[in-house]
Amino acid sequence: MKVTLRQRLKGDKITLYLDYYHQGKRNYEHLQLTLYPDPEKGKLTKEQKEENRKNLALAEAIRSKRHLELQNGIYGFQDQGKMKGSFLRYFEYLMEERKDSQGNYGNWDSVLKHMKKYCKHDVTFTQVDKAWLEGFKEYLMKQARTPANQPLSQNSQSSYFNKVRAALKQALKDEIIQRNPCDTIEGIKAGEPEREFLTQEELQAMAKAECDIPQMKTAFLFSALTGLRWSDIQKLTWMELQYSDEIGHYIRYTQKKTKGSETLPISEQAFSLLGERGEPKERVFIGLKYSAWHNLRLQQWAMRAGISKTITFHCARHTYATLQLTLGSDIYTVSKMLGHKHLKTTEIYAKVIDHKKKEAANRIKIDL
Repeated sequence: MKVTLRQRLKGDKITLYLDYYHQGKRNYEHLQLTLYPDPEKGKLTKEQKEENRKNLALAEAIRSKRHLELQNGIYGFQDQGKMKGSFLRYFEYLMEERKDSQGNYGNWDSVLKHMKKYCKHDVTFTQVDKAWLEGFKEYLMKQARTPANQPLSQNSQSSYFNKVRAALKQALKDEIIQRNPCDTIEGIKAGEPEREFLTQEELQAMAKAECDIPQMKTAFLFSALTGLRWSDIQKLTWMELQYSDEIGHYIRYTQKKTKGSETLPISEQAFSLLGERGEPKERVFIGLKYSAWHNLRLQQWAMRAGISKTITFHCARHTYATLQLTLGSDIYTVSKMLGHKHLKTTEIYAKVIDHKKKEAANRIKIDL
């Protein structure tokens, strides 16, 4: 197999690319490197000549590396049939594997829709190169819109691009591609996540206010008193609710998100919310649902309690974490109660509290 560094004049720049030739078949890799043309010889500035020299040296280094990879069998054309396959269909296949996780599935579905808007037509694995990925990244940052015609948040941009990165990583494992083009691309940095939560007074007001869906009210308050995620509350069964003289009431369950096995002590008040015990395999919250319509009812319930914050079900978990830390629980214990794998995840709540303290400190002002 032969790897040749080639040049092509494109507009006012010369683009550099690699030409792979093997057994009568050709493939190309665009290096995203350019040169300044010098048709009249000697007309380039010193800076332009230096940039040409550096880009040529880098391109030759890449060519040598690719040649070495070919010799070792890392990069080749043995799977050109796979490379011509549809990346969008493969992404959809990976998305369907996540159907059991509604939130994750929804994110993958959103990414697929944005990719279809970006590329207009189907795209093969061969076409998903560095240039395509950089273009999609720019699309997410500057052009993509939500269903409400708003720009994507920085966290959504980061999350969506990471889904594409994850798909290509899996394609590498599945031996569809021999190199991951994302390896040389910097991702989109996630912003500081907004973690809306209720104060103890606001939570008390929610408990006293009327909700159109009583079961959702009970589930929300149960989450605020235990820190359980929606996904774990929705699948919670009576057999997972246990009691011992040493611990008291506790939940023995497997987290749906992390698959980690947890033992979570819960308060008497939290347990008393649940009412009469059902059959061991019966769900505690039968028929509990969550959708845009249910979220609207949740927001209306909050408004009846005199709360103007944008409230989602996940705010209950945030409330549990921030109140625990505010009331003096140590961060390590709170991290374990939330089922976090890393303490760094819990530290986000500590930052929220520090921010609130700073806000409070600046509220009192006098004229001097």
